[in-house]
Amino acid sequence: MIIRSLRDIEGFRAGDGSFLRELFHPAKEPLGIGYSLAHALVRPGDRTLPHKLRSAEVYVILEGTGLMRVGAEEAEVGPGQAVFIPPGEVQSLANTGASDLAFLCIVDPAWRAEDEEIL
Repeated sequence: MIIRSLRDIEGFRAGDGSFLRELFHPAKEPLGIGYSLAHALVRPGDRTLPHKLRSAEVYVILEGTGLMRVGAEEAEVGPGQAVFIPPGEVQSLANTGASDLAFLCIVDPAWRAEDEEIL
């Protein structure tokens, strides 16, 4: 069993502007999985830069509210919702609330820098 605690993981500013803590990534340790999992934060009033991945992505909203854009569509999102982002679709997420917008990012196949394009 492998257990990760967010408080023990050093975070970093991602290319899209979100603050990430990588929980699991198969390129960093032998996990036997093909996806990566990260916890992300967008501060109040901030937004991620438009970007796209070669991989499929799922955001699971944990806290806060935001405006999610995927391709030509946009929708308000909040806790308990999950958003599927197809490979190659331009995406961004704006925090529209007064508190942090926290979400999990599941990327399959696992995230790689060369598979992401910031627009």
